[in-house]
Amino acid sequence: MKRSIATVSLSGTLEQKLAAVAAAGFQGVEIFETDLITFPGRPREVAAIAADLGLAITLFQPFRDLEGMPEPQRSRAFERMERKFDVMAELGAPLLLLCSNCSPLALPDRPRLIADLHELGERAAARGLKVGYEALAWGRHVNDHREAWALVRDTDHPAIGLILDSFHSLARRIPSSSIGDIRAEKLFLVQVADAPLLEMDLLHWSRHFRCMPGQGDFAVADWAEAIWRTGYDGWWSLEIFNDRFRAGSASGVAQDGNRSLLALADQVARRPRPPLVPAMPPPVTAERMAFIEFAASHAEAAALGEMLAALGFRAAARHRRKDVVRWTQGAINIVVNSEPEGFAHSFDIMHGASVCALGMVVDDVAGALTRAQALGVPRFDQAVGPDEMDIPGVRAVGGSLIHVIANGHEDAVWAHEFPLPIAGAATGQPLGLTSIDHVAQTMSHEEFLSWQLFYVTLFAMAKTPQVQIADTLGLVHSQAVESPGKGIRITLNGSQSGQTLSSRFVQHYFGAGVQHIAFACPDIVAAATAAAANGLPVLPIPANYYDDIEARFGLDPALVATLRAHNILYDRDGEAEYFQVYSRAFARRVFFEIVERRAYAGYGAANAVVRLAAQARFKPPPA
Repeated sequence: MKRSIATVSLSGTLEQKLAAVAAAGFQGVEIFETDLITFPGRPREVAAIAADLGLAITLFQPFRDLEGMPEPQRSRAFERMERKFDVMAELGAPLLLLCSNCSPLALPDRPRLIADLHELGERAAARGLKVGYEALAWGRHVNDHREAWALVRDTDHPAIGLILDSFHSLARRIPSSSIGDIRAEKLFLVQVADAPLLEMDLLHWSRHFRCMPGQGDFAVADWAEAIWRTGYDGWWSLEIFNDRFRAGSASGVAQDGNRSLLALADQVARRPRPPLVPAMPPPVTAERMAFIEFAASHAEAAALGEMLAALGFRAAARHRRKDVVRWTQGAINIVVNSEPEGFAHSFDIMHGASVCALGMVVDDVAGALTRAQALGVPRFDQAVGPDEMDIPGVRAVGGSLIHVIANGHEDAVWAHEFPLPIAGAATGQPLGLTSIDHVAQTMSHEEFLSWQLFYVTLFAMAKTPQVQIADTLGLVHSQAVESPGKGIRITLNGSQSGQTLSSRFVQHYFGAGVQHIAFACPDIVAAATAAAANGLPVLPIPANYYDDIEARFGLDPALVATLRAHNILYDRDGEAEYFQVYSRAFARRVFFEIVERRAYAGYGAANAVVRLAAQARFKPPPA
């Protein structure tokens, strides 16, 4: 796949955008007119910068309101076009994007439209240039790629071709099967964008909510497959208008963009038609969470140990040579790393006691690492001591790590790496916790889609619908990614408001990371009773909440009294039920949740506002 991106997709100056595009691995770049206008040098200087970076200039865009105009507007439009041809010649751009006309003056006379496109083709050909015609979803008379293709086909000029943009087609729900009628040699360029499914004005939707393939809800892979089947072998270029991306890092957005196109090509290559050879292993199936690793100093580790003991965990064993302790309960493994040097130590210096790594059991370790490399996900390597296992990993959210362990090898890892049992360690009463239900990661609003893309391109994970949660001081956007068997669930949370709990976590923590961990149990009341006996500091829930759920769900007053006594939150979806208990935060960074699911698939979003308000009210005692 020949990969390009439009400069309008990125933040920064034109020079910064070009550098980010090249560094991310793109081979080409579309120059957006506004970026060129605001550049302090001549177009030939932009051409020289792009050439030095190894970038082909694939397109100059956009040109608006030409075909079907009455006089004198028609003559003026062609004069403007000649000026743009001058710019293209200096810029070294072989192709211009012509948007379908949106002017209220535009005429619907089809022969006139064809005549205008033919004259345009003659003028472009005289300059050795080409023009790609694109149907805008909000075009006045041409707003469907089928109409645009019919005009291009009937114009029948070698310098006039079609540009397809996934947003304009999929936002209008135009069947991708219609692409099969397009001749590949007349398809001059393909622009790619995804988007969430929203009900709003098409122009506003396009200008603010486009995203990378895989980050939205459009059937982009079906659309891309239909194009591949025509035999098209030209540029695939991202054109993304998104407020988050314009506020984010140009290099980060460009890296995400390149990754999204590579993943899209891989998706299409795995379909029955056309027969393509995948360039990387398939998305990796993550079965379950093998462990969660905390980085903590000795003093922090002692305090964390007290909270883990109150949650019913037992300090089971020490690492064979490092200052690392394994805590266990049920099938859960928590690793507390207090080693005075290495990655965990550096992470602790930066963030304080916190989750520095997740361990995932996967079906193909080698495949996971190869796919990560192909997608540009950095590998993590560090020195391995004598007799230690090398547990490979990749860089993940906020500089943390994801280690991958082959399915069926976990017991061998624990036996080899933690052979020193801890006898007589103080422990609380077990809570009956069985597994890690989910992990909640919090990041800045601008990083939210980046980390969603990380998970769904590297792993075989599906996205749940995005929800908005009302914090007392703003809105939080939340979405989960889940493995096929839901053995791994990760919720992603970000907020534009600087005062929400999510934003304050990012500010206090100095970046993105794990904000809470949820443990599953079969009996929430028994677990809460044991937690109280162990002295676990639990988040208090207002009495008004229990009055409300009793009336809303028609609950037995005796059950409500039990829930109230243990600060248990409740939600129901049909006959499915969900019970939640939250601890107070450890070191003002990480808190824990205990959940009982009864055929319930969600995460208790209806209770989030109650939990957030309770956390906002809680003020830790002065140090």
